[in-house]
Amino acid sequence: MQPMYDLTTRDIQYLQGVGPQRAALLAKELGIGSMHDLLYNFPYKYVDRSRLYYIHEIDGNMPYIQLKGKILRYETVGTGRKMRLVAHFTDGTGVIDLVWFNGAKFIPKSYPVGVEYIVFGKPTMFGDRINVAHPDIDKASELSLSSMGLQPYYNTTERMKRSGLNSNAMQKIVGNLFALLERMPIAETLPAPFVQEHHLMPLPEALHAIHFPKEPEQLRRAQYRLKFEELFYVQLSILRYCKDRRRKYRGLCFTKVGELFNEFYAKKLPFELTGAQKRVIREMRHDMNSGRQMNRLLQGDVGSGKTLVALMTSLIAIGNGYQACIMAPTEILAEQHYATLSSMLEGLPVRVALLTGSVKGKRRKEVLEGLLTGDIHLLVATHAVLEDTVQFSALGFVVIDEQHRFGVAQRAKLWSKNAYAPHVLVMTATPIPRTLAMTLYGDLDVSIIDELPPGRKPIQTIHQYGNRQAQLYQFMAGQIAEGRQVYVVYPLIKESEKIDLKNLEEGYTQVCEAFPHCQVSMVHGKMKPAEKDAEMQRFLRRETQIMVATTVIEVGVNVPNASVMVIENAERFGLSQLHQLRGRVGRGADQSYCILVTSVKLSEESKKRLEIMVRTNDGFEIAEADLKLRGPGDLEGTQQSGIAFDLKIANIARDGQLLGHVRSIAERITDEDPDGSRPESAVMWQQLERLRKTNVNWSAIS
Repeated sequence: MQPMYDLTTRDIQYLQGVGPQRAALLAKELGIGSMHDLLYNFPYKYVDRSRLYYIHEIDGNMPYIQLKGKILRYETVGTGRKMRLVAHFTDGTGVIDLVWFNGAKFIPKSYPVGVEYIVFGKPTMFGDRINVAHPDIDKASELSLSSMGLQPYYNTTERMKRSGLNSNAMQKIVGNLFALLERMPIAETLPAPFVQEHHLMPLPEALHAIHFPKEPEQLRRAQYRLKFEELFYVQLSILRYCKDRRRKYRGLCFTKVGELFNEFYAKKLPFELTGAQKRVIREMRHDMNSGRQMNRLLQGDVGSGKTLVALMTSLIAIGNGYQACIMAPTEILAEQHYATLSSMLEGLPVRVALLTGSVKGKRRKEVLEGLLTGDIHLLVATHAVLEDTVQFSALGFVVIDEQHRFGVAQRAKLWSKNAYAPHVLVMTATPIPRTLAMTLYGDLDVSIIDELPPGRKPIQTIHQYGNRQAQLYQFMAGQIAEGRQVYVVYPLIKESEKIDLKNLEEGYTQVCEAFPHCQVSMVHGKMKPAEKDAEMQRFLRRETQIMVATTVIEVGVNVPNASVMVIENAERFGLSQLHQLRGRVGRGADQSYCILVTSVKLSEESKKRLEIMVRTNDGFEIAEADLKLRGPGDLEGTQQSGIAFDLKIANIARDGQLLGHVRSIAERITDEDPDGSRPESAVMWQQLERLRKTNVNWSAIS
């Protein structure tokens, strides 16, 4: 048997056609440092090089074409920087122009007139003629089209192209790697019986076919094998971790619902629970009494009543003699939770405390002492709770609100505060598509609140162009006259904060001038927390009728009297963010409106986003659409969660069905071989360990 070796340790510079300079460029531009990296740097598209077109068949809208014919003559057109070399090329059915913007001296020598060539490139219309700029040209006698198959195209950067590392050069370097691999075969990463059972292409064959496919069916089979493996190991890692943890950590057993819960339910409940809220509380009650640690994700649209569910399950923990902690991502949200929960629990023997960065001195000391003695039953906190000085007497239940805003390492700190693992509830108002949840939160049980409290009316969403401002202000004035309040939100994007802040300030001035009889608040992220909070409190107390703000109001402001959300430059926001902002209104019994104001000129993607927002209020439908439009790596939540979507070939948006399939296979394997001791699965567990050393730990979520 031929020897195999570890490609991850083989430096790319020693491969023919690379060298130290190109290796440094590949590392900097594409993150390719080893031969393994190069092997898994897959083409982004393929062009069929086996097909020949005739000139009379082509037009300027085709992607890539291949022609067989002769150059009739050359001519130079233009002067100075605008000078270009043009070759008139014919195949007997017509004539097109081949164009070069440099290389005028050597090209006519390289490609003499009258020789038969294969020309390959992208046709475009220039005036009334079709031309192909900088085409690939080969002598027809030296090129076998039948053996070329599908030509791969690799991602390159401008810097790479300037150094001669274009897609063709990348193709040649990959070809040199496969020539080397003929002497040192690639090791299979799945057990042979497993490959056969699931009708997978062997790995060495799949890797060659993904780079140099002969025909579309071979490419499809190679892609399936590589996607299958990638998603399979992600799910295997998550499930193995999950089942290991369940064996390792016994959960606290909350054997009773408790008098606190029952008294609150009977006397303090602000409104009748929805069927969805009751179902979710039952699911958590079962977890807490099961003897295993609860790790549950609670999804629910804005205004669906997640905070009330979190409070009632906290009361179960407190009723069993333990403390509870609700973590919020911002001081504003923490203060709002604290005020809401304190009010709801008034008259009950529950001491609630607030811990944020602003709680200092004597107040802070009292909170820390109360946590340590157990006098404080329920803590509402920000990241401040993660500090080493914060210790609990008996922390039994942790709620993490808007989970994606806390990093994995930060959340793990909570575990170090206990000798045992507390029950964990992760909450998000950002609906997560099923396929994404399966990967991001694969080790969590999922509960969904899919009902809004009774009496809530669906928000009416309207798309309006910015040139109809008079009508917009008239509508706002009508709502204010009826006693309602209005948000006007401007984008504040990091790359252009100065410009956007100016837009916000100009918008504030404009609104003040248009509504001289109204009080107007302004809130943005550059303000000091105390100033920001003061303005928000004024709006909450109805002292101001209009709030001009950036997206700082996206999470945490609950003003039931606000009925209009105006989003300026709505085309600059993602779908999930638009949906979050829309959720700031519609929190009372009145009809509410979300008005998306945009410029007249919109990209196709912006139009799609706005159409979806106008059509539906369903957060899960919006999240699915956002995933398809933007991909998982761009979604808010995935970037901040400590999880990198470093998938080389699979796509969570498009490969959801395959993801579900491989998860069921991974579940069966972890059930049948929980400790990875079966000899026939050794290859699989070894590969999983290799991946865990080099990749993000997908499963360290809670």
